[in-house]
Amino acid sequence: MNYFLAKTEPSTYSIDDLERDRHTTWDGVTNPQAVHAIREMRPGDIVFIYHSGGVSSVVGMAAVKSQPRDDPKNPKSAVVELEFAGRVEPPVTLAEIKQSGKFDDWALVRQGRLSTMAVPEKFVAWMRARYPKAKI
Repeated sequence: MNYFLAKTEPSTYSIDDLERDRHTTWDGVTNPQAVHAIREMRPGDIVFIYHSGGVSSVVGMAAVKSQPRDDPKNPKSAVVELEFAGRVEPPVTLAEIKQSGKFDDWALVRQGRLSTMAVPEKFVAWMRARYPKAKI
């Protein structure tokens, strides 16, 4: 199983929307590095959902339910089906992630505008330690 992080503006599509809908097609990604991350996703992988803008935090998780495929609206992009897998409560802010000093080499910290990315195993371990009851 691999882990990824996908950013969304809560005013566009929030963790509340994903929880209500139960599943969604994750689309609208155009940055080549972010598209590459989507193309690496496989069913069973976990995606941390991150609200960007404002609070900037990891707020929930989704499970990848499909193989990635070309975006029918943009052949240079890719889409994948995600299913709601839970909330991260309390959310983990970007400030907390940066203050830990453990993730300075991660794209979330280095490339603030990158919308979708792989998650390093050390972040997964850090999250498991913070949320021992969560299914991370």
